[in-house]
Amino acid sequence: AYSQDVLEHRLNVWSKEAIKQKKNIPNHHSHICITLPDGKRTFGSSHITTPLEVAKNISKQFGNEVIVALVNNSLWDLNVPLVGDCSLKLLKFNDDPLANKVFWHSSSHLLGYAIEQLYGTKVLVQLYNGPAIDEGGFFYDADLVDKTEDLRKLDAIVADLVKENVPFERMELSVDVALEMFKYNQYKVDIIKKLDVGEKISAYKCGDFIDLCRGPHLPRTGMVKAITMTKQSSVHKGGDSNSAQIQRVYGISFPKDKKLKEWFKIKEEAEKHDHRLIGKRQKLFFFHHLSPGSAFLLPHGLRIINKLKDFLRDEYRIRGYQEVETPLTFNQELWMQSGHWEHYSDDMFWLQSDLQGDGKPNPVSLKPMNCPGHCLIYDSVLRSYRDLPIRLAEFTALHRDEPSGSLGGLTRLRQFHQDDAHIFCTRDQIEQEVRDCLDLVDKTYSMFGFDYTLKLSTRPSGFIGDATAWEEAENRLIEILNDTGKRWSINHGDGAFYGPKIDLLIQDAIGRNHQTATIQLDFQLPERFNLSYMNSLGELERPVIIHRAIFGSFERFLGILIEHTSGDWPFWISPRQVSVCSVSEPYNDYATEIYHTLRKNSLYADLDLSDVDLGRKVRQSRLAANTVSIRTRKGEFLPLQSVPELLQYFQKLCTAGVYPSND
Repeated sequence: AYSQDVLEHRLNVWSKEAIKQKKNIPNHHSHICITLPDGKRTFGSSHITTPLEVAKNISKQFGNEVIVALVNNSLWDLNVPLVGDCSLKLLKFNDDPLANKVFWHSSSHLLGYAIEQLYGTKVLVQLYNGPAIDEGGFFYDADLVDKTEDLRKLDAIVADLVKENVPFERMELSVDVALEMFKYNQYKVDIIKKLDVGEKISAYKCGDFIDLCRGPHLPRTGMVKAITMTKQSSVHKGGDSNSAQIQRVYGISFPKDKKLKEWFKIKEEAEKHDHRLIGKRQKLFFFHHLSPGSAFLLPHGLRIINKLKDFLRDEYRIRGYQEVETPLTFNQELWMQSGHWEHYSDDMFWLQSDLQGDGKPNPVSLKPMNCPGHCLIYDSVLRSYRDLPIRLAEFTALHRDEPSGSLGGLTRLRQFHQDDAHIFCTRDQIEQEVRDCLDLVDKTYSMFGFDYTLKLSTRPSGFIGDATAWEEAENRLIEILNDTGKRWSINHGDGAFYGPKIDLLIQDAIGRNHQTATIQLDFQLPERFNLSYMNSLGELERPVIIHRAIFGSFERFLGILIEHTSGDWPFWISPRQVSVCSVSEPYNDYATEIYHTLRKNSLYADLDLSDVDLGRKVRQSRLAANTVSIRTRKGEFLPLQSVPELLQYFQKLCTAGVYPSND
């Protein structure tokens, strides 16, 4: 059978390579010093002592719960020996997003094993990719020829592998060995062939399953106490709509059964709050297959977004921001100068354009972000230190070529609008500007009743610029975060390619986390665009850029707000603040007059002239006294009020600007 042949071939290559590499393990072992986060030190032997041993020495229970290690701030497998003096941080599930991702990534390998076992005897199984998902959980893409419906069978196979409690083993492979080990899988072969001669690639083994992976992974499969496959779909390989479709199986896992039960409960509650259903019911937005990944915002949906923009514009006036607009399209040259070409070109929409003078095409793209355009604005005139800080804000549309399989409601779009701002400042001004950004974040999210935590995302592997500048930027942000008094943690290696960032993680009404606001420190773009200002001595200096978004994508934040409130909007941001209802046709003129009065006073009012069977006495008394009766959304009747009193009442609700609202 195919599965058995592949399994035996991989295991034979692995075994031969393991014997060969074992001979190269250093015989000389030196004493090493291991520094823990609290400053305490412990000691071990190089190439022998593992992070897992250190964890078990702290306590047996801790050793059983720890997921992954950070060695000198780099992710490290718990059962891989340390090689020298180092700092060591041991992470449990939910201690750090990185630990959760490692847990879910390891779970995806269990799924890959199950897919091969279940379908390998029937069809040619080509496993492609199996990452953790930012929102929680994991998936595995596989070319199965036909779509599968056997999720529970996959669960059963995975459960058996968990019971076996086999270890995850890591091995570094040369290009030749890797090509031989995975020669049956063209997807893996394509990945390996992209490596340079002499470069290494890592693979992991758990039980009889072996897969290419940079890791790290759990120590043993038995740590996955609760796991289930949740759904499946067809996707294009690598998100390329021109490639063939393959099957994607999703799953979720936790270290305790209790966590999985809580997840199902949250999922069930989330379905009741689904912004796609509420948005359709309240006529806020819709989607159309002729423009996939782009939302049609209807009048009432746009009212909410405009309220968010109005709030920010008021803050911008107070805090000294200037609103600008930059073009939607830019030449490829801009993205090459900014560095986005190397890191982002595959996610951009490219347009046909006229040929240049030399007859060569002139590639033009829709902009996916505003920062390079703002650099051009800054560089359009000579700047003095007296001009700084310069705070540029923009709300224009951005476009990113997201894979079709990743699109979902308002949470992931190809066209969106962002509350983008870039602050050009001196190094001495960084602290005050970042603090002001954090103050705006706190004011904004307190207004909606969101609890939030902060994350410092540090230098990623594909960073640009000088490592020393990165360290300086990270240390400045650490000092600021320590002074906030807010809870914060480090998200190692998840910074933007041009600089470290502070990300905001909010928790909605049903306990789900969403990453929204971001504050990013950038020493790289000023270098790339040769930006400068004249200092007090008449010398040119480089400014620093702070990239800043408060809501992030307005469309995505609208989706979060819908689910947070379940469509039960606080009055000040409600798209339907007042519904004026005429009790019958003779009173239509009076209802219309009130409707126009409310709208003239900047209230979102809707007019309903349909007949309602109310008591004649109530109708006459209301009209005679030139008053109106008010009923809240919850069905409560408020005392009769005159129109001026009504306006005062509504204005009070609008200026309250808080959530939740009982009115």
